[in-house]
Formats: sequence, C-alpha cells, structure tokens
Amino acid sequence: FQQMLELKIPYGIGLASVEEIDRYNILRASRLAMKRAVSNLPIKPDYLLIDGYSWPGITIEHQGVIGGDALSLSIAAASIFAKVTRDQLMIRVDKLFPGYGFAKHKGYPTAEHFTALARLGPSVIHRRSFNLHSQSALNLERNESI
Repeated sequence: FQQMLELKIPYGIGLASVEEIDRYNILRASRLAMKRAVSNLPIKPDYLLIDGYSWPGITIEHQGVIGGDALSLSIAAASIFAKVTRDQLMIRVDKLFPGYGFAKHKGYPTAEHFTALARLGPSVIHRRSFNLHSQSALNLERNESI
C-alpha cells in the first residue's frame, strides 16, 4: 500500500453508509461505493476493469473480471486500496465504539464480534439487514463485512 502511495498511483475512494446498505442491499451499495470511487479518481478513466461481473448503470466502458484481483494488477491495486481504507476506518470506529473489537476483526462476523454484539447490542454502525443475533449468520456470511 505504502509503495503504491509513493508511486503516486491515482486512486479514488468510495463508501456506502450503513443506511444505504440496509436500504439497497449489500450488492447495490457496493456498486454505489464503486461509482463514488470512480467519481473520486483524480483522472477520468477511459475504461474500467471491475472485479466480478459487469453491471448496468455505469457510463464508462467497462468489463467485469471474475477473480479479477488475481488476474489484473489494476484490480489487485484497487482491492488493496479498498482493504487498507476499510481497515483504517475500522480502527477509527473502534475508538468511537469501544468494546466491539473493530480494530481487531475489521467488521467481519467473527465469534468475538458476535460475543460483543450479544453483550453490547448493535451500535449505530451495524447493519440492521444482517442477522446480528444469529451465530448461524457467521457461517452464511463469513467473508462479508458488517
């Protein structure tokens, strides 16, 4: 990540709020965040590679690449920027909402996270559309951030 910053690789960050995730669902909110990231780029791209499937509603010519982070350096770089940004955000959120362990689990539905939810209840940054109280949700959405 630091090397990409030093190389001044242009990037844009886009986020979706908890309310948008609950309102639209995680896929549509992710697409909204991607659109925002593209809008926040310091340059206007001619072509986009998207990790996963192509999707409607984007006006820039693009191609979806399933498993793209393993096949494209551009997609891999975008994944790194997204992950580091999310991790840094979770570290800041941990200070605002102590006791949930966000700095450690980064929002993933771990056993520790579910234990904190059972003890403290959901915070304002927890999605209401995620089954917060079900341990079985841990198995269903193991790789999806809360």
